[in-house]
Amino acid sequence: MGAGHAHKLYRDGNSPVHALPAHCKLAAVFCFVLIVVATPRTAVWAFALYAVLLAAVAATARIPAGFLLKRLLIEVPFVAFAVLMPFVAEGPRTHVLGLDLSVSGLWGAWNILAKGTLGVAASVLLAATTELRQLLLGLQRLKMPPLLVQIASFMIRYGDVITDEMRRMRIARLSRGFEARGVRHWGVLAKSAGALFIRSYERGERVHLAMVSRGYTGTMPLLDATTASRTQWTRAAALPLAALAVCLLGWTL
Repeated sequence: MGAGHAHKLYRDGNSPVHALPAHCKLAAVFCFVLIVVATPRTAVWAFALYAVLLAAVAATARIPAGFLLKRLLIEVPFVAFAVLMPFVAEGPRTHVLGLDLSVSGLWGAWNILAKGTLGVAASVLLAATTELRQLLLGLQRLKMPPLLVQIASFMIRYGDVITDEMRRMRIARLSRGFEARGVRHWGVLAKSAGALFIRSYERGERVHLAMVSRGYTGTMPLLDATTASRTQWTRAAALPLAALAVCLLGWTL
């Protein structure tokens, strides 16, 4: 985790949100998501206020709306599942635009869409304002199990390596005139997948041996001892505290 690793979700900037320590932002987003999930689904106005809070964070971080909306497309499979719920759920029925829909299914679909979208949006804002290396260091500072942090670190680092290996193998096949056009070519693709697995496994062994030869004992050193000040924690807590107030109103009104 000593070297930087850029990712497509990150948007470089020098906003107050970017300047907050990663572990502060991780804790704030985690608490915000818990509060959103705990909000009663019937408090529709509360979810609108949550969206306003996230929009305020995005504006403070100078994250364009298009950048955020484009990356929200990752939840499309969940949207498709939610759309089906009013048709398959049981219970009292109602008619909407000539369609016979389940009342409980409609509320369930709304619950998934509202809370899922807000959670994904908060995660996208976190990724857009925090580098991957800082996220991993933030997890370390929050006392996440070291083994899980190391697995995440290696997965991020060697995902690009394996992707590049796949690209080279594809170029090698194309240079030999191969083009997958049907079931007959699945055997070649299966052999390529097997070769990729073997190469990745061998690379992992070599990396592990190199780490052991340099003194690796199962834990990675904490290379960044940056601590957060009380002011930084207060700024990070602004989002979940505001969300908590909305949630409490949602339960009482």
